Amino acid sequence: QVQLVESGGGLVQPGGSLRLSCAASGSIARIYGMSWYRQAPGKQRELVAHITSGGSTNYADSVEGRFTISRDNVKKTVWLQMNNLEPEDTAVYYCNANIDLRTTWGRGTQVTVSS
Repeated sequence: QVQLVESGGGLVQPGGSLRLSCAASGSIARIYGMSWYRQAPGKQRELVAHITSGGSTNYADSVEGRFTISRDNVKKTVWLQMNNLEPEDTAVYYCNANIDLRTTWGRGTQVTVSS
């Protein structure tokens, strides 16, 4: 069974940093695009960052310059480095990947930015 497992969430003060990881496992032939989404309480899930299999990236305007997405195709892992975190970044962060042309979601990891 193919699955994505996130880790690295937690509580951090404003201005702090966190690094999220998402590892894919199972019978996988190829992973195409990988993304991070987030969903804050009472809000819709939104795209935070996306990276293609070739390494091209794009970001939501709200995180541009603060967050960095990267991946290792051999390790089947994607990361999200989050710097200068703001209270507005508080949300459940979900990993998403196109695995063998099927969309797969992780269960999410909570990120809370608060003093």
